[in-house]
Amino acid sequence: MQQKLEILQKRLGYQFKDENLIIKALTHKSYKQSYNNERLEFLGDAVLDLIIGEFLFHKFPKVAEGELSKLRASLVNEKSFQKLAEILNLGEHIYISLAEENNKGREKSSLLSNAFEALIGALYLEAGLERAKEISIKLLNEAYPKIDMEAVFRDYKTTLQEFTQAKYGETPEYRLIHSYGPDHKKEFEMAVVVQGKEISRAKGKSKKWAQQASAEIALKILRKGEQ
Repeated sequence: MQQKLEILQKRLGYQFKDENLIIKALTHKSYKQSYNNERLEFLGDAVLDLIIGEFLFHKFPKVAEGELSKLRASLVNEKSFQKLAEILNLGEHIYISLAEENNKGREKSSLLSNAFEALIGALYLEAGLERAKEISIKLLNEAYPKIDMEAVFRDYKTTLQEFTQAKYGETPEYRLIHSYGPDHKKEFEMAVVVQGKEISRAKGKSKKWAQQASAEIALKILRKGEQ
């Protein structure tokens, strides 16, 4: 156990003075101890929300609040934190029950995401916000070498394509409806069409942005129709 903790801390770039803190951060409730990582997960979630919010605030000084919120939501979520956890190979180090182990718990998105949040919560408690921020941003840059609006939002189009292929056996079509404004400040309106039917429309400062926004709306509409 000690050796595995050393490997993780080396990968993390921080050596915990209180070893119990990192052990608690890695302990899933299924492990049936007198402690688990749920409280640290709660704290880490809040810490990461602040760290990533501040990071985006400085990285995109001209981006409006609404778009910053969407961008933060694309990074502060289970899928994103799973990606950061996988950089650390966190699945190898968590403490879970045999039943959870047999249920492929070490690969579960929610379990990995929660453990990562708990680890950052533990890091914050022991080393403070600046060290937690330094390590979190380093991992974020490793997971997303190109952090920009289009790169992060790409999953809406990918997810919509996977959804329509599974349900209808076809990929969505994106149609340009209108373009507005002068060349230096154009705005585009794009529509998503599935099976010849327009599902949604959205505007953006580039065709790609408008496609992503319309794909997000289309996903909500199509999923709601399944309920």
